[in-house]
Amino acid sequence: MARTLIAVTGATGHVGGLVARALQDAGQALRLVVRDPARLPAGLEGDVVQASYGDGPSARKALEGVDLLFMVSGAESADRLVQHRTFVQAATDAGVGHVVYTSFLGAAPDATFTLARDHWHTEQLLRLSGMGWTFLRDSLYLDFLPLFADERGVIRGPAGDGRFGGVARADVARVASEVLRSPQDHVAATYDLTGPEALTLAEATEVMRRVTGRPYRFENETLEAAYASRASYGAPQWQLDAWVSTYSAIASGELSAVTDAVERLTGRRPLSLAELLGDATEERRKHRRADKHR
Repeated sequence: MARTLIAVTGATGHVGGLVARALQDAGQALRLVVRDPARLPAGLEGDVVQASYGDGPSARKALEGVDLLFMVSGAESADRLVQHRTFVQAATDAGVGHVVYTSFLGAAPDATFTLARDHWHTEQLLRLSGMGWTFLRDSLYLDFLPLFADERGVIRGPAGDGRFGGVARADVARVASEVLRSPQDHVAATYDLTGPEALTLAEATEVMRRVTGRPYRFENETLEAAYASRASYGAPQWQLDAWVSTYSAIASGELSAVTDAVERLTGRRPLSLAELLGDATEERRKHRRADKHR
């Protein structure tokens, strides 16, 4: 009996790379669909094929013979939904049987977070495609919180006292790996993936300050102030809307959910923000100690 061939997209990124590595370690037959093979992390092997979401012919060729597809959502762009539509059609035409897609918590056509609307429309494309599907609706990535801060450690936005159940990318990857190992158990399933707690941004920055020693803090903004403070970046309107609505979605309560999905699907409790930052801080310390002894 032939082994199932799994295609993994985004293998040059964090989540896709972790999933590809986990499946490779499990002896799974893989096809790594990437835009730039030169960026593939060292140690990842398999059938590497170059293709992009927006190039239908190359995507269809890359997916021929694939039974199961892990589709990491495309990079944020004005035409991301068009790219997704092209890629989903390529998967359908290539005869892919099942797609596991990384969506977003609360994906809806009227979601406050504007990019969550793209995810909802992509889910509808997959529902109507004739392929099997599983949706991993990730909350905000905890890993990104330090990137929200400016050079002084200030995270600023119209989040108010709203809470969010952020999830670590490593936990999303562990869930995806489990689902891909037994897709028949997850057909037409939607999983809301969160961490173990719902924090306000004020609480989150307190955790960040305590664990890392950096002077993180949160400053609330009005919607008008949020747009004004970002106007100098010269970003297009869709991107400004996405940046600002990240915070207003927290304020709305749409991201406050805390679920048991990560633990239920992997058997391990999801990482908290403190644990994630602590692990990262310890890793940096190890590298510094190693550098001193070189």
